[in-house]
Amino acid sequence: MSTQLTGSNESVAQNITRLNLLAPGSTCSTDLAANPWDTPAGYGPGASQEDDVPAGYPVQGSIPEEYLKAGDAELDARILAAKETLGDRAVILGHFYQRDEVVKYADFVGDSFQLANAALTRDKAEAIVFCGVHFMAETADILSRDDQSVILPNLAAGCSMADMADGPSVQACWDELTALYADEADDGRMPVIPVTYMNCSAELKAFVGRNGGLVCTSSNAATVLEWAFERGRRVLFFPDQHLGRNTAKAMGVPLEQMPMWTPRKELGGNDPQTMQDAKVILWHGFCSVHKRFTPAQITKAREEFPGVKVIVHPECPMEVVDAADAAGSTDYIQKAIAAAAEPTVFAIGTEINMVNRLAAQYPQHTIFCLDPVICPCSTMYRIHPGYLAWVLEELVAGRVVNQITVPAEQQGDAKTALERMLAAKP
Repeated sequence: MSTQLTGSNESVAQNITRLNLLAPGSTCSTDLAANPWDTPAGYGPGASQEDDVPAGYPVQGSIPEEYLKAGDAELDARILAAKETLGDRAVILGHFYQRDEVVKYADFVGDSFQLANAALTRDKAEAIVFCGVHFMAETADILSRDDQSVILPNLAAGCSMADMADGPSVQACWDELTALYADEADDGRMPVIPVTYMNCSAELKAFVGRNGGLVCTSSNAATVLEWAFERGRRVLFFPDQHLGRNTAKAMGVPLEQMPMWTPRKELGGNDPQTMQDAKVILWHGFCSVHKRFTPAQITKAREEFPGVKVIVHPECPMEVVDAADAAGSTDYIQKAIAAAAEPTVFAIGTEINMVNRLAAQYPQHTIFCLDPVICPCSTMYRIHPGYLAWVLEELVAGRVVNQITVPAEQQGDAKTALERMLAAKP
């Protein structure tokens, strides 16, 4: 069953337009409402538009003009017809942050790892159409069967956070750390265990699997860190500094034992003694959406709505997590709102598509986004009904386009890292 929306709320595009009029000079842009094929190269308008785009960033080739010119009603009819024809041979996955115009076609809606596992329940599916971003499709390919194809409707749907940690930079960091800790006494534990957030490339998932580490999600980061601390003296955590810091701090790790590693600086910009004393080494990466949330926004929400319940994602800065009533993954946020028995005012610190969807699903509550200047995840917006119609109709015609395939040399180690994560149960 796909997510069914009830109630009404302003669209993201309407919110962007309205709130940008109130906050001129913001870094957000109404251009997100435009068709993604008109967006210039890079991450595009939205929260990540000011991030550096790495060389070799994936580019989506042109698609038939009929999909570019089709109106909403025509695309809707074509997508539904293709879904009907394909039946069980295709499964469509929609991430929580995806635009509503796409999510309404999804067979499953969830976070990246939930979706990759949900696809495994469709034994007859020959194609997995992942309406998310590139690293999510890679994870689905790692976990899927060899006879299944994973499709990303728009190859330019990437993730700026995932791009902040690349293979050569992480390997260079690892080499420096290995040399620094080479003379430590052997007590049966590794000098450092690599842990990567799910929001990274398959190359980095393979790196941690190959070097005794594992993957984590925002739901199980504490359990994964406990696993790592049992086996190593320190953890190298990448790419999101905020999830690493917030999780380790809640576990009692002092901030002074969590140095930041900045790529392309000797020892990440730290002195040897700091690195020797480190418990968690944090990579200089972040989510462009979640870094926008501030304690001042929480203060304002509490002033305007006494008794408001503030819930934020752990990718938010530490000061925001400390000021909130609770912090948790997208799944945690959704479940917390679903569990509220009495009408409640919720101020949510996460991506606006999910916040708007929750407001529509639970009209008995007042639910709003903490950030008054709405900056959606611009790369999620690269998935458009036009692209979805195209890949589905190509499947109907017996052709697989935009297939995401993780290289064979990365598959095994990456799957090992994911399996270790699954084995690290609370």
